[in-house]
Amino acid sequence: MKRNSVVGVVLIVGTLSTAVAAQELRLPRIIAIDKVKDNLYVLRGGGGHSVVFITATGVVVVDTMNPGWGRTILETITTLTDKPVTTLINTHGHADHVSGNVEFPATVDIIVQRNTKKNMEKMTPDSTATVRRPAGTIFEANGGRGLATRTFRNKMTLGTGADEIDLYYFGRGHTNGDTWVVFPALGVVDMGDLFPDKTLPLIDAKNGGSAFEIGETLKKGYNRIKNVDTIITGHGPLMLWADLKEYVALNEEFLDDMWKAESAKKTVADVSGSWQISPKYTGYTLADPIVVRNNATLAYKEIVIVRSLSYLSLPDYGDTHQATTPAEGIAPTPAPTAPEPATEP
Repeated sequence: MKRNSVVGVVLIVGTLSTAVAAQELRLPRIIAIDKVKDNLYVLRGGGGHSVVFITATGVVVVDTMNPGWGRTILETITTLTDKPVTTLINTHGHADHVSGNVEFPATVDIIVQRNTKKNMEKMTPDSTATVRRPAGTIFEANGGRGLATRTFRNKMTLGTGADEIDLYYFGRGHTNGDTWVVFPALGVVDMGDLFPDKTLPLIDAKNGGSAFEIGETLKKGYNRIKNVDTIITGHGPLMLWADLKEYVALNEEFLDDMWKAESAKKTVADVSGSWQISPKYTGYTLADPIVVRNNATLAYKEIVIVRSLSYLSLPDYGDTHQATTPAEGIAPTPAPTAPEPATEP
């Protein structure tokens, strides 16, 4: 597909607090504005993408980038419309998607999946992080400002007609609270970091992510969501709906490879040092070794649990999407079985 051209670049000098320097630095912040369709824009700057949807009554924002970028997002919005921001949706709870929340007006309605609410209250660093949870989260430092005011479990609909937004949760993947934000009148979905780019996604075990379940979660979304042609990714370019099917296959192939490697008694170090994305996945970037090792470690743990105790004994990761009747599109995958001559414990 053709990428939409950048329709604007906003340069704003803002204040960024750094713990290393323990002082405030004046740094330029540049946001690129991409028009997706009609009244829908992607803002690219510091951290994950932000999305701006201009409705008849106000502006809905999805995700708010890294610390210090909230004001920049708000000022950028004023170059697009004079309508106020009324609603903020977070696709998940990672710092590069939610930290700007604290700079939004206290009147803004903030909506997240209810597992994400819990994750944001804790702000546990992701499972690749080398640092421990800070003594105080960005939300604690701001008196709780920026935390969710409303939550949903599996689905929520906002607005009607051209202004409708549908929020879906289909299960664990990148985290245990990944929200699909659908703009049905425009045929667009924002998947956040559940589909970050054409690469292997980070599975964050510390925030409830699952290497074993992400494939089925993606399939549910592909099968249940209708009349979408464009995907907004968490960090990459726009994708076609058909790209999601290929991305599902990549995630299933990774799990299958981990299953075979674990059954063959290969170590995580062995497999993470050699696994790469197949050339058949056109346009995909090389897998980050840190992400491969993280995901392989989690996959091994989950495979052992599934083998020995069944899904009923998996840890409690909060809400999981309730079972639905299989839909057309991508067929559900049976639970893997170890290849011969593997032996069960």
